[in-house]
Amino acid sequence: MNLAAQTYWDEFWKNEEKPTSVNAWMFGSLPDELAQLVIDGEKTATCSGHVIYELENEPLPRIDEYSIILNSDEKPVAIIKTIAVSLVPMNEVSEEFALAEGEGSYEDWKLAHVRFFTSELREVGLEFTEDMLLVCERFTLIDVKDNNLG
Repeated sequence: MNLAAQTYWDEFWKNEEKPTSVNAWMFGSLPDELAQLVIDGEKTATCSGHVIYELENEPLPRIDEYSIILNSDEKPVAIIKTIAVSLVPMNEVSEEFALAEGEGSYEDWKLAHVRFFTSELREVGLEFTEDMLLVCERFTLIDVKDNNLG
């Protein structure tokens, strides 16, 4: 976590006991646009390729875990809290979940994610398949930092 994110986290909790489980990250392909959708309340879900967690030896997200969302300049813009995590093959992701990602219709979601995962997997020497396992997260917006996107 960078200094700006750590400072934001510390200031948000002030004198209260801070949760120990927090990560700072930005959304993959369009960090500013996707962060704005979170801030606007239109994006309440996200997904990642399970294989990437395995390759990077990263733990999967957990319920009640906090995340600091960063913009493309790696400045903190919001805090979210994970409220649900599930592993779902991409071709079984529900329309309701896809719409909760806030990026348009189910068809828009699918096209964008096929493109993103194809590129992401190619970078690590893997091939995209329609049934690739996704880590599907639902979250709630906890706080919005003063305008770092505008």
